[in-house]
Amino acid sequence: MRRELRAVLSVRLFTDQKCFGPGIAELLRRVDERHSLRAAAQSMEMAYSKAWKIMRNAEEGLGVKLLDSSTGGKNGGGAVLTDEARQLLSAYDSYCGKLREYADRLLAEEFAFYGDWQ
Repeated sequence: MRRELRAVLSVRLFTDQKCFGPGIAELLRRVDERHSLRAAAQSMEMAYSKAWKIMRNAEEGLGVKLLDSSTGGKNGGGAVLTDEARQLLSAYDSYCGKLREYADRLLAEEFAFYGDWQ
C-alpha cells in the first residue's frame, strides 16, 4: 500500500555558530506566555540551567539581547522578550511558514509520479 509523502523541514540559523532554531523559538514563545525563563523551561521539561545556557548562546551568536530579566524580590522575578527577540521570532515564523508552503508545492511537483504508482 502506497503511503502519503510529506517533507519535514527544520530551520536553524547560523552566524559563525548555530544561534537560532526551533528550540530557542519555542523557548521564547513560552517565556512570552509565562513571563519567566524558569517557567518556560519547566513547561518544556528542560532544566533551567540548560534554558539559560541556550538563551545565552543564542544572544552571543546573534549579538543581540533576547530577554529582559529581573531577579526575584518582593514581587518575584521575571523575563520579557526584547523588541529584537519579538522581531526575530516573527521573522523566523514567517520564513519557516513560507519555506513549508514552497516545500509542499515542490514536493507535489517533483514527486507527482508517486501518485501514479498502483
